Amino acid sequence: MEALLDFSQDLNIPLLDDAVVKMYSGSGGKDQQLAQQVLTQFQNHPDAWTRVPDIIEKSSYPQTKYIGLQILEKLIATRWKTLPADQRHGVRNFVVSVVVKIASDEAFMRREKTYMNKLNLALIQILKQEWPQDWPNFIPELIESSRTNISLCENNMVILKLLSEEIFEFSSQQMTQAKAATLKSQFNDELQGIFLLCTEVLTEAQKTSLINATLETLLRFLKWIPLKYIFQTNIIDLLMNRFLEISEFRNATLKCLAEVAALEVNNEHDPKFVVLFTHVIGVIKRLVPPNTDVAEAYDNAADDGQQFILHVVLFLTSFLQRHLSTVETDETRDTLLLAHAYLLKISRVNEREIFKICIEYWLGLVAGLYEDKRGFPVLAGDSLHRASLGELHAPLTLDKASARLQTYAEALSELRYIVVSKMAKPEEVLVVENDEGEMVREFVQESDTIALYKSMRELLVYLTHLDVAETETILSQKLLRQMDGSEWSWNNLNTLCWAIGSISGTMDEPMETEFFIHVIKNLLSLNEIQRGKDNKVVVASNIMYLVGQYPRFLRNHWKFLRTVVNKLFEFMHEKHQGVQDMACDTFMTIAQKCRRQFTIRHSDGREPFINEILTVLPQTTVDLSPSQVHTFYKAVGLVVAAEPDQGLRELLISRLMDLPTMAWSQLLSQAAVDPSFLAKPETLQILINILRSYVSACSSIGTYFLNQLGRIYADMLDVYQLLSTMIIEAVARDGPIASKTPRIRYARTVKKEALRLVETFVKQQNIDLDFVNANLVPPFLGAILGNYGVNPPDTRDSEVLVALDALIFQLKERIAPQVPAIFKGVLEPTLEMIKQDFVEFPEHRVAFFKFLQTVADQCFSALPTLPAEQFSLFMSSVGWAIKHTQRDVAELGLQISHRLLADFAEMDNSIAKPFYEQYYLSIIQDTFFVLTDADHKSGFKAQSALLCKMIELVETKRIQAILQTTDTELNISNEVFVRDYIVNLLSNAFPHTSKAYLTAFSSNLFLSYREPEKFKSELRDFLIQLKEFAGTDNADLYLEEKEAELKRKAQADREAAASIPGMLKPSQIMDDEDI
Repeated sequence: MEALLDFSQDLNIPLLDDAVVKMYSGSGGKDQQLAQQVLTQFQNHPDAWTRVPDIIEKSSYPQTKYIGLQILEKLIATRWKTLPADQRHGVRNFVVSVVVKIASDEAFMRREKTYMNKLNLALIQILKQEWPQDWPNFIPELIESSRTNISLCENNMVILKLLSEEIFEFSSQQMTQAKAATLKSQFNDELQGIFLLCTEVLTEAQKTSLINATLETLLRFLKWIPLKYIFQTNIIDLLMNRFLEISEFRNATLKCLAEVAALEVNNEHDPKFVVLFTHVIGVIKRLVPPNTDVAEAYDNAADDGQQFILHVVLFLTSFLQRHLSTVETDETRDTLLLAHAYLLKISRVNEREIFKICIEYWLGLVAGLYEDKRGFPVLAGDSLHRASLGELHAPLTLDKASARLQTYAEALSELRYIVVSKMAKPEEVLVVENDEGEMVREFVQESDTIALYKSMRELLVYLTHLDVAETETILSQKLLRQMDGSEWSWNNLNTLCWAIGSISGTMDEPMETEFFIHVIKNLLSLNEIQRGKDNKVVVASNIMYLVGQYPRFLRNHWKFLRTVVNKLFEFMHEKHQGVQDMACDTFMTIAQKCRRQFTIRHSDGREPFINEILTVLPQTTVDLSPSQVHTFYKAVGLVVAAEPDQGLRELLISRLMDLPTMAWSQLLSQAAVDPSFLAKPETLQILINILRSYVSACSSIGTYFLNQLGRIYADMLDVYQLLSTMIIEAVARDGPIASKTPRIRYARTVKKEALRLVETFVKQQNIDLDFVNANLVPPFLGAILGNYGVNPPDTRDSEVLVALDALIFQLKERIAPQVPAIFKGVLEPTLEMIKQDFVEFPEHRVAFFKFLQTVADQCFSALPTLPAEQFSLFMSSVGWAIKHTQRDVAELGLQISHRLLADFAEMDNSIAKPFYEQYYLSIIQDTFFVLTDADHKSGFKAQSALLCKMIELVETKRIQAILQTTDTELNISNEVFVRDYIVNLLSNAFPHTSKAYLTAFSSNLFLSYREPEKFKSELRDFLIQLKEFAGTDNADLYLEEKEAELKRKAQADREAAASIPGMLKPSQIMDDEDI
C-alpha cells in the first residue's frame, strides 16, 4: 500500500481502490488504520494533483473518484495561481472534457448524479479563478454547446445556476470586493445570450428535467437581473400560461413567480403585477377550490402537494408584502379577499414553518392597519400610538382608514380565533405535556417556540388594538366553553390562557380590571371543578402564568393580590415540581413588580403583608426543594429591600435570615466542640444551603445586607480556611482520587458559595467602597491567597478569580497596592494550569482572563509597579489568551493588548519605552498569527481594532522607543520598520504570496488607519485573497456588522414596541417598583 506514495512510478489504480475500500468499509483494524494513514499522506503530497486524471478516468470505485476531486479542489483553492499557465489550462481542459463527456450521456449522468455535482462544483471553482481574464469565451462556448445535446444543456443550466449563486449570493464572503465586482459586471455583460438560451428552452423544450433545471436557474437570475428582462419580455406570461398549472412544473414556477412578486419597483409596473396576481389566484382557485379544508388536505397530501401549499403561501405573502396597495382597489377587491381567505386556511395547517410565514405576513398587515388607525382614536376605545413595525405608508383620511379596516374585518375576526387556538407557549410556562400525555416540568425550552410566541404575541396585541371588544368577546366565549366542558382539553386551556396573558396592557384599565377578574375567578372555579392531579396541575400553571402577566392590576387591587399570593403559597405545597417551580417564579415576578405593596399598611387595617410572610416562612417553604427555597428568599429579599424605614428594614432582614443564621450558629457551635463535625458530608450540605440562601437574599437586598453579612463574615472565612486545609490534607493522603469523593466535593462547594457571597455583595450598587476596602478586603485576601496556590490544581476554584475580578472592578485604584500580592497568589498557579493546552480548566480560563482585563481596565496604575517577573507573566498570559481558539478568551486577550498599548502611550517615556521595546513586535506577530488562522475568524473585529491601534501609535509617533531589533540602518523610522516587518512576517508565513502584493497591502494599512471601516476592508480582502482562506466560510469576517445590525434592529424594535400599549411584556417595562 505504501507504493501509492512513490510518485516516481505510475499510479496503481487497483491498489488505490483497494486502499479506499479498506478505509471506508473496514472495521477499525490495522488494515483500515494503515489505509487511512496512506491515503491522508497521498492527498497531502504536493504532487497528488498530477494523479487526478488517472483517478478520474481509470478508477471504478466512486469513493476513489471523490478523493481525486478533493485533491483537485484543494489545488484550486490553495495553489492555483502558483501553477504555470500551461498546467492551469491543462487541468481546466481536463475538467471540462470530463464534465462534457458525462453530461452528454444522460443515462450515465442520472446514475452518477453525486459525482456529476462534484465535478460541476470543481468547474465553478476553476471559473472563479480563471474567468473572465483567462477564459473570456466560457459563456459563449457554454451557450453554443447547450444547443448540441439536451442532457448537456440541462447540466449547463446547473452550472449557470451555481455560477450565479457564487457571484451574486456568496461572493461577499468568498471573494475580494474588486473581484466580486468584476465577475458581476462580466455576468451582466454576458446575460443577454444566457437569457435568450433560457427563453428558448422554456418556449420549445418538452423534456421535464430540462425545463425544471432551467426554471431553477431562472429562479437564481430573477434575484439580480435587470428589470427589463422581466417586464419587457414575455417571461412572466410564459411562466403563467405554459407551466403554472402543470403538476410537474407548478412548484418551480411558483418559486419563480414569488421571486418576481418580491421585487420592489416603481409604480410603472403595477399593471403587470395586477395581471400576475389575478392570474395566479385564478389558478390556485382552480387547483384548490375555496371550500377545501387546506389543513386536512395538507396532512393527506404527498410531498409534492405539501410543497405546493408552501410555495402558494410564499407567493401570496411575498406579493402582498410588497404590492398590497396595488391590489387594494374595487376592481381587485374580490381577488384580494380570496387571497386572504387562502392565507387564513393555510394558517390552520399543522406545519410550523408554514405557520411562521403566515404569522410574519399577518403581523405586517395588522401593523399597517394599526398605523392607519392611530391618528383616529374615535375608531377605538383604547389609546393608540404610532406603530413603527410592519409596512408603513402615507397617512390615510378617516374615511379611507375606516374603509380599509372594514375590508379586512372579517378576515381579522377569523385570524383572532386562529391565533388564540394556536398560541405558542411563553417561556414563563414550565409545565408541559410530554409524549406520554403526562404533565411534567420542562427543563430545556425551545428557542424556536420562544421566537414564535414573541411574533404571535405582537400579532395578538395589534389585533386587540384594532378591535378590543371583539378580542375580549372571543376570549370570554372560549373560556366559557372551558367551563362547560364543551372544549375542555389541556391544549385548549393552555393556548387560551397564553393568549390572555399576551395582551396584558392593551385594554384601558377599567376594562382590563373587569376582564381579568372574570378570567381568574373562572379559573379558580375550574381548579375546584376539575378532578385528577394532572388536570389541576394544568389549571394551576395557567393561573400562575396569568397573575404574573398583569402586575398593573395586582398593584391596584391589594385584596386580590393578597389572595393570589396566598394561592401561590398553597401551590408551593403541591407535590409536582413544575407547579412548585412556577409558584416560586411567579412569586418572584410579583415581588419584582409589586414589592412596595407588601410593606405598607392597606385600608383593611391589617399589618403589612411582609410581616405575615416572614411569620409563616418556615411553613411556606417546608415542601420546597433547596433551589426553590433560594428563589423564595430572593423574592422576599426584593420586598424587604423596598421598606423605606432603615430600622424596620434591618428588622425585616434579620427576620428573613433567622432560620439560616440560627442553623449557621448551631453548626459552628457543634464544630467548636467536635472539629470533625464540620467535615461530615451532611454538615457540609447544610452549610451549602445556608450560604446559598445568603447569596439569594444578598442579590436582591443589595447594599442593605451589610450588617447581616457581617454577622457571619469572620466565621465564614475561618470555615473557608479550615476546609482548604482539609482538602489539601486529603489529597496529600489519598492522592488525586480524593478530590472526587463526596466529602471533598461538598467542601469545595461550601468554599465556592462563600466566594459567591462576597462577589454578590461587592457587585451591589451604592456600597461603601472605602469601608469594603478597609474592612472586608484584608481578611478576605488573607483567607484565599495563601490557599489558592497551595491547593492541588484540580481543587482550585475559579470562583476565587471571579471574586477578585468583582473586587477590582468595584474598588478600582483603591485596591492597587494589593495587586502585587494578588498576582503572587493567583497569577502563576493559574497560568500553570491552563498553558498546557486550550481545553483543560475551561472555567478558570475565562475567569482568569476576565480578571486580567479588569486589572488592565480598572487598576492600570498597578501594572507598572509590578516586579519584572510578575509583569512578564502577565504579558505571557495575555499572549496565551490571544492564541486561544475559544472566541471569548481570544477576544479578551486582544482587548487587553489594545488597552495596554493605548495606556502605556500616556505614561512617561521612561515607563513606556521598555514596554514597547519588549512587547510591541511580539503583539503584532501574535495578532497576525490569529488573523490569518481560520480557527480565529470570529475574532476579526478585535484583531482589526488592535492592528489599527498599533499602526496609529507608530504613524503618529506616539511610540518614542526604537522598535528596530537589528543594528543595520540605524536611522530607519519606526513607520518604515513596522511596514517592512509586516511584509517580511507575512512573506515568511505565506511564501506563495507575492512580495509586491504584500508590500502594497502593508502600505494600504498605513494609509487607512484613520478610517477603521476601510482598514477592515483591506484586511478582509487580504484574508480572502490568501489561498489558505479560499474555499472556507468567511462569514465571521463580517460578524461585527451583523452583530451591530442586530443590535440596531433590536433597539429600534424596542423603541417602536414601547410606543404601543401592551407590546412590551410586563417584565420588560421599567416602572416605579423597579427604581
